[in-house]
Amino acid sequence: MSDSLKIKLSIADRVYPLTIKSHQEEGLRKAAKKIEAMIKQFEQSYAVRDKQDVLAMCALQFAAQTEQKSIDNQSEVELAEEKLRSLNELLQQHLTT
Repeated sequence: MSDSLKIKLSIADRVYPLTIKSHQEEGLRKAAKKIEAMIKQFEQSYAVRDKQDVLAMCALQFAAQTEQKSIDNQSEVELAEEKLRSLNELLQQHLTT
């Protein structure tokens, strides 16, 4: 039994037929809705010549969010590693005394 699913997503007044795995559907539909909302926001806020410009700005914003999350996660990992090193040092001191 195949778990492939055929769906159609509408983004920027175009319909995109996709064949996906069924577990991907919710995420793709939510992503399409976020893109549509962002398009609407950019069109209301800025003088936009065409959909290409709006889509480029959407792509830039999503990529920037992804990169920022990656940077934030790396900082959290580094902080956790430092705390673990400190705890390890404390444990070593207790074990050797």
